[in-house]
Amino acid sequence: MTVDYIFDSLNQLLPELAGSSLFLIISMLLPIALLLGFITIYGFGVIYSEIKVSSFIQDKTGPMGQGPGLHAGKWGLLQPVADGLKLFIKEDIIPASADRPLFILAPFLIFIGALTSFIAVPFGEKIIITDMNIGIFYIVGMGSLAVIALILAGWSSNNKWALYGGMRSAAQIISYEIPAGISLVAVIMIASSLSMQEIIAYQSGGITNWIIFDNPFMPIVFIIFFISTLAETNRTPFDLPESESELVAGFVTEYSGTRYAIFFLSEYANMFVVSAVSATAFFGGWQSPVDGFLDSPAWSVFWMISKTFFLVFVMIWIRWTVPRLRVDQLMHMCWKVFIPIGLFNVFGVAIWTILRG
Repeated sequence: MTVDYIFDSLNQLLPELAGSSLFLIISMLLPIALLLGFITIYGFGVIYSEIKVSSFIQDKTGPMGQGPGLHAGKWGLLQPVADGLKLFIKEDIIPASADRPLFILAPFLIFIGALTSFIAVPFGEKIIITDMNIGIFYIVGMGSLAVIALILAGWSSNNKWALYGGMRSAAQIISYEIPAGISLVAVIMIASSLSMQEIIAYQSGGITNWIIFDNPFMPIVFIIFFISTLAETNRTPFDLPESESELVAGFVTEYSGTRYAIFFLSEYANMFVVSAVSATAFFGGWQSPVDGFLDSPAWSVFWMISKTFFLVFVMIWIRWTVPRLRVDQLMHMCWKVFIPIGLFNVFGVAIWTILRG
């Protein structure tokens, strides 16, 4: 029994169940359960990849003796599980002078922003929770919740290091949303749609039809967008809001246990979301790189996940390769380099599109 047969069977069965109360309950709970399950598996995979890739880059072995694997645990497969358990069972401490309601709210707010962004992410040709006609705009908007959450975390901690980290986060994320948004404007101009699925459909026909190869400006647009998303997700070399060499741990200085873990997991969730947006906007999303080759609905999931995970891997690679920038260098690159080049790219794409016809 193939996966395509399962898809066809479900498409025939769903109309018959559409009127029942059971269907309504399942239709509400199943996407949430599947999404939480995916995030759990993804969280394990990306944390394991982070520790192993970083170890390889630094010429180390990394965790070796935890869990099953080659030669009695040589792979260290249970290290992410051990780290997660340690965080979730640690004592949850709230400073006496902290603003308790806001201190508790901040980590959940950032996680809600990351979780709700998955609603508009196309995992395959037929696997998307909601195909919004403004999907890409919705994801950008949900990502902006991180700004509020990090400011709340810094302010409510009543700690000068946390406050500095929160203010840095606001300046950094708001600033880099501008070149990232400008880059997406170029994509929207080419695809003539804000829908994630329609942007992917525009790129059908193989790798030569991907938007990144549409015109000479788009590779530069992608580079600006990808670097800007690194800054928006607080990934090194843009992790200034939690720079331990200057701010102890920035906005998470006073957080411990489960609340700290939620900030940690939200960063990885945001990495997947922005990588999925990059794959959708520039690399054909769930489209096969070769027209007509493995382009069924089942294989579309493979292509989308593979492209997204590759970009997540690049983020991890950059983190353990490039040194951290200074704050003035970070803001200079945004306002004096990326934004002018981004505006020039939009103008160039507009002219190119008009001349092409």
